[in-house]
Amino acid sequence: MRKRLALSTLLAVLATMLVLVQPAQAAVGLRVSGTRVVEANGTPFVMRGVNHAHVWYPSQTSSFAAIKSYGANTVRVVLGSGQRWGPTSAGEVANVISLCKQSRLICVLEVHDTTGFGEEAAAASLDQAAGYWISVASALAGQENHVVINLGNEPFGNNQQVSATWATATSNAIVRLRNAGLDHLIMADAPMWGQDWQNIMRDNASTVFNADPDRNTVFSVHMYGVYDTAAEINAYFDAFRTAGLPLVVGEFGHNHSDGNPDEDTIMAQAQARGLGYIGWSWSGNSGGVEYLDMVTGFNPNSLTPWGERILNGANGIRQTSREATIYGGGGGDTEPPTTPGTPVASNVTATSVTLNWAASTDNTGVAGYDVYRATGASGGTFALVGSPTTNTFTATGLAAATTYRFSVRARDAVPNVSASSGALTVTTASGGGGGACRVTYSATNWGGSNGFTANVTVTNTGSSALDGWTLDFAYAAGQRVIPPGWGAVWSQSAGGDVSAVNLDWNARLAPNASTGIGFTGTYNGSNPAPTSFTINGNACTTG
Repeated sequence: MRKRLALSTLLAVLATMLVLVQPAQAAVGLRVSGTRVVEANGTPFVMRGVNHAHVWYPSQTSSFAAIKSYGANTVRVVLGSGQRWGPTSAGEVANVISLCKQSRLICVLEVHDTTGFGEEAAAASLDQAAGYWISVASALAGQENHVVINLGNEPFGNNQQVSATWATATSNAIVRLRNAGLDHLIMADAPMWGQDWQNIMRDNASTVFNADPDRNTVFSVHMYGVYDTAAEINAYFDAFRTAGLPLVVGEFGHNHSDGNPDEDTIMAQAQARGLGYIGWSWSGNSGGVEYLDMVTGFNPNSLTPWGERILNGANGIRQTSREATIYGGGGGDTEPPTTPGTPVASNVTATSVTLNWAASTDNTGVAGYDVYRATGASGGTFALVGSPTTNTFTATGLAAATTYRFSVRARDAVPNVSASSGALTVTTASGGGGGACRVTYSATNWGGSNGFTANVTVTNTGSSALDGWTLDFAYAAGQRVIPPGWGAVWSQSAGGDVSAVNLDWNARLAPNASTGIGFTGTYNGSNPAPTSFTINGNACTTG
């Protein structure tokens, strides 16, 4: 006869079996579900974001709100672990997380010191990066709904022998973080400067994923010159879909020194497949890749061609981003802001005009505005010229004695978009207003740094008053203006052309009157002074 187990014994056996099949820990907050990233409530979250170089520009804290103003739902923040940059302290990490949350952004925190390990002699190892994350665990605790830990940026270079250790090094770093109680979604960058051109991450991602006790790792490829055809992009995306593993494009651009990436396919296929992407980068690039700045000089109203493409273009951030439900996004709010007031013009010069309008209201707060422009009083198709976060904007680069029409729309954080305001018709000045001018320029370089302070004095040497002025000049050695500066509204084009538009208090310069303005900036190598200046299109004397 077969023996019958007592009910209590049977229950004990079943309980033991259940324990054996449970994962070591349960993922909390943002987490992996198949090939997708989902929030704690199970809603899919598709990253649409921007990289921001915080560790090199820690004072540019307004960038978080500015990035959000274009509809982004994610910001990837560059930190330092102390081997090459930083270290970014736990207090500063906590402040960065707070800035992300204030702007309703998911915060991907990355350590940049690991870049190119095995090829770059100064680079940190992933084990050192893991040590850093553990050292700032106090700032990360409880932030699983809002924070993704990106282990280390591009953690191996092109040294094949070293890059081949990617799976082991990445797995070990993840296990260290889990053992330290960090159960956040972890992002693992590919080797070979992030581009995985020999498919080391692609072929070994499952090993790393299974080494994670939480099974809560998403993989990140950086798509630059290696991914210059649709076939290469689709093949890489297909491989992760076939493997059933989650993937994001953690960095990409529209151009690069190693080739011309196919950004159109990257963005279109990411949208079609539900994959996240995070473009590089908001502002502050140097070393010959300044064209990867999305805005000039951290000025959200000065979009570059790359910024226009990724933020406002087809399959771009504004068009496809959806805010995380942890902030109330995901379709819950469908109410658009009220229609902004018709713009009112002030400080009209030959090349610029300042616009102000009655602010919109919204049930959850207005995130920003879109200013549109058309040439000709009869109308025509409006072109987007700026995206301010407040109800004022200075349109620059206008032609003298030309009629323009301006209209404004408001958008909230979802984003829901309002109807267009009434249109303002304004004609710029004919130029020359005020006659002759003199500009005195001086720059003081900061010791042991690549920064400088520029002081500029504008003098009206004509016989009549100068009512409204715009100062224009150009840098020849790649110097960059860091707004906001003082005494004027400063902006700079991707090519180096600088403009300064008067403020209300110094718009009028009587004959022989002067005003002092200036800014801080950055340079690489040399910092020669500009050779020529114009006011309202008129050449000025110098000195």
